[in-house]
Amino acid sequence: MRFDSSAAPARRLPLLGLFSLIAIGAVLGGAAESSARSGAGEGAGSAAVAAAVTAAASTSELRALVEHLRRQGAVFYGAWWCPHCTHQKDLFGQAAAQRLPYVECDKDEPGRQRCAAAAVRVFPTWDLKGERREGLLTIEELRIWSGFAAGR
Repeated sequence: MRFDSSAAPARRLPLLGLFSLIAIGAVLGGAAESSARSGAGEGAGSAAVAAAVTAAASTSELRALVEHLRRQGAVFYGAWWCPHCTHQKDLFGQAAAQRLPYVECDKDEPGRQRCAAAAVRVFPTWDLKGERREGLLTIEELRIWSGFAAGR
């Protein structure tokens, strides 16, 4: 059997396309992560943002913020399959995230009905005293919006 060198570039083309897509995805993914970190609030500081993004542990301030949100009557509507909802929870760390005033909109019928009654159309959606915020909110945005003061 003789090797036909003219067929080799045709065989490499699909691999080149695949590698190009992987490279583009890596660049876009890095840009999105960088953007998410930089948009986390100017007062948060880069170390705090990096710690929040990894969701390793909840700080006492994050736990206090969650309890404040609960006392204020805040509601966080989301869906189990929504990556932005997962990221929203991760910003609080594992322990505090479990106490969030969260309503799951897509696991069972009561949750679907509650979200439909609240006219939720975007995930995540936050509601506080009749005021609605749609999309991922930073910890700083939630602090300011809810009137939370650390150390209270």
